[in-house]
Amino acid sequence: GYEVTCVDKDPRKIAALENGRIPIYEQGLEPIVASNRQAGRLVFTENLKDAVASADVVLIAVGTPTREGEDAADLSYVYAAGEEIARAMQGFTVIVTKSTVPVGTAAKLRAIIAKARPDGDFEVASNPEFMREGSAVEDFLRPDRVVIGVNSERAELALRQLYRPLAAKDVPIVATSCEAAEIIKYAANTLRATRIAFVNQLADLCGRVGADIQDVARGMGLDKRIGLQFLNPGPGFGGSCFPKDTRALAATARTYGGPFSIVENVIAANEARKKALADRIQNAIGGSLQGKKIAILGIAFKAETDDIRDAAALTVIPELQRRGASVAAFDPVAMDNGRNAFESVQWCADAYSASIGADAVVVLTEWNVFRGLN
Repeated sequence: GYEVTCVDKDPRKIAALENGRIPIYEQGLEPIVASNRQAGRLVFTENLKDAVASADVVLIAVGTPTREGEDAADLSYVYAAGEEIARAMQGFTVIVTKSTVPVGTAAKLRAIIAKARPDGDFEVASNPEFMREGSAVEDFLRPDRVVIGVNSERAELALRQLYRPLAAKDVPIVATSCEAAEIIKYAANTLRATRIAFVNQLADLCGRVGADIQDVARGMGLDKRIGLQFLNPGPGFGGSCFPKDTRALAATARTYGGPFSIVENVIAANEARKKALADRIQNAIGGSLQGKKIAILGIAFKAETDDIRDAAALTVIPELQRRGASVAAFDPVAMDNGRNAFESVQWCADAYSASIGADAVVVLTEWNVFRGLN
């Protein structure tokens, strides 16, 4: 029931949203946008000044990509947004980092805003999101918890009011310091990434000794202290979160003088996993890829999304081509993004078309549509 204004500097994105076109694939998002647009509660604009002037809470949700040539997160967009918000805010405003940011960002953002507006009446808070790509709508409406990092009672009251509809559904609201909230996001993603790297290396061991990794994972995961989540062996983790967040946490640990060796090894193991896939494929078809045709099913980093950032396909497909193979590919929703990322790939209408004449069929993304193939 709240009135929400979404601000972006890309006029094409704003125009598309105003016309009901969603720039990302996310189940259930389109009808929510449409219904709230129709009810007058949701507005898209390039006008940050007017949007912020009338806002009680401003969520900064800009990108924090890995800084080029480093592991650390690039916070330039966050700080630039903070300066713009500072100039535009009127009356008491809670400014919240929704973006994934390393520890200390809220404190620095507070200093930047105070310098830009010495007379400003504001608080800075950290409110990391824990939505998964492909199920973000469900994750937002029914989250495991909501973390609010605050350093004042005024900021805490404002965010508890914002999330009151979720609290009424018994969703836990975890109030912490800004610093703790910033670490929680990285820690949660990194621990899940660690489980993925662990089970993939365990799968390698199982392959060498003749054990079935699915049996081993199930036998482990049924221990209630461990659980089955993130124990599916596969081509390694990718996407917009795990790769950059593990690198950023490792960089933060190095900055503060205590290298996080477990995380450093997780990152290395994940990269090695992707690179080893080409060897596995080559060995499976007799030791040479020269002149072979390989069908790739799935180029998104995970099912139910069109996101190919840090996907296994970005490593595997060029390596197969370098070794002399031709590649035919199909993905239910990510092929438009794939056409911009790969060269000399035959894009096919379905999994069967991609598989015609193939020497090997490689399932890189666990889309449900691939589970029922003949």
